[in-house]
Amino acid sequence: MRIYAVGGSVRDELLGRPVADRDWVVVGATPEEMVSRGFRPVGADFPVFLHPGTHEEYALARTERKTAPGYKGFVFHASPEVTLEEDLRRRDLTINAIARAEDGTLVDPHDGAGDLRRGILRHVSEAFAEDPVRILRVGRFAARFGFAVAPETLALMRRMVEAGEADHLVPERVWQELARALLEPRPERMLAVLRDCGALGRVLPEIDALTAADGGALAAARLAAATAHGLPVRFACLTLGLAPEAVATLCERVNAPGECRDLAALAARERGAVEGAGALGPEPLLQLLERTDAFRRPERLERLVDVCECDLRARGLARAVPRERLRAAREAALGVDAAAIARDNPRSVPAAIHAARAARIADALQEG
Repeated sequence: MRIYAVGGSVRDELLGRPVADRDWVVVGATPEEMVSRGFRPVGADFPVFLHPGTHEEYALARTERKTAPGYKGFVFHASPEVTLEEDLRRRDLTINAIARAEDGTLVDPHDGAGDLRRGILRHVSEAFAEDPVRILRVGRFAARFGFAVAPETLALMRRMVEAGEADHLVPERVWQELARALLEPRPERMLAVLRDCGALGRVLPEIDALTAADGGALAAARLAAATAHGLPVRFACLTLGLAPEAVATLCERVNAPGECRDLAALAARERGAVEGAGALGPEPLLQLLERTDAFRRPERLERLVDVCECDLRARGLARAVPRERLRAAREAALGVDAAAIARDNPRSVPAAIHAARAARIADALQEG
């Protein structure tokens, strides 16, 4: 029985990056032997075990065979006879097909270390084409490392798209990879990779159409401006420019979480009003605050302002979003005693509160 560190931990060590967790592959062992040594089985599809002390994952060396379209159509084979080299050959990219033995020796049959030095994302074998999720993973790794895709790998990805493999991607996996890529240092690289291989039009057709005119330059600039913010702001920057109906369709297709869906839809409707809020009078300002639900959810408006600021920077416009003006208007409106107004105007409470808030905002703006 021989144990090797594999995949991302070895790759990140070679890059000098911090290693969050480690995966291990075990050669020459049976499931029974792993259990006898105190490992706890957790793999549903193939033998994976948790170490009794560290709780890190240890997988038996395995091979796989394609049996149906999509990323679930595989049969796995794990046995003591499967070699480390056979296990590494089934992996997606050369930079992820490096192992380190217990004595520190690198096992690198596909020159993944060389591709790390060259900054290249290259597939290990033609088996790459059997899993369409790998198209998205290449885009995500491009977003993380800024690496170029090897020409032969890009050609293979194009053939996969043309063969319809990308059509088998399920919403959960598309969103998972998209969200992770958006949080990487260069999220625009994923869009470029997907566009270059033809997958963008299959998995994110609205974004493909939105970025067709300028090759994604404005979307890239918005994403670059959003790197200081979290996922909802980055996703809203990605979808900015789409009509509200297109945003809704896209969010439904990828099953985007509510927080991201909500902000993207809000930005599609209210970007113009927020970016031009410096010229709005008391009544339009109050209507904007009401439409964005700013009185109950102030963080929602703050994130919307973040999106609009990223947009203005991306477009090279000198003006800023009047964040303080919006905050001042909200605080002034909140100073209205709604309960007292309700007692004095029982038949027209909403209208009376609205009028009082508009008056308070007018006074605040005049004082400011």
